[in-house]
Amino acid sequence: MPTILLVEDNELNRDMLSRRLERKGYSVEMAVDGAQGVEMALAGHFDLILMDMSLPEIDGWEATRRVRAGEAERGSRTPIIALTAHAMAGDREKAMEAGCDDYDTKPVELPRLLGKIEALLSSGA
Repeated sequence: MPTILLVEDNELNRDMLSRRLERKGYSVEMAVDGAQGVEMALAGHFDLILMDMSLPEIDGWEATRRVRAGEAERGSRTPIIALTAHAMAGDREKAMEAGCDDYDTKPVELPRLLGKIEALLSSGA
């Protein structure tokens, strides 16, 4: 069963998305802010990370950069999908520059997100 790290500060979003992913066969661990997300990403083994971009303390852009820097030191890479409710022009490019592998908007449309998750997991990204 693939394990996903969900980094999301909104409790309602966390609970709803984790339940929906678990019903689809994923194991989900959760972080409530960017700092905890970085710590968990670098300490554990996750098959994929869903990173909210609007997080307290350390935003998702910076958290992604820190995860990528830590991974570079140990020679590993976990796929990261950026999640944002602020779908502004240039956000997708900004996410890719920060080190994300894909980008999706909120509110989450589960079939679309699952397609992105499955594509990244099957590609071995």
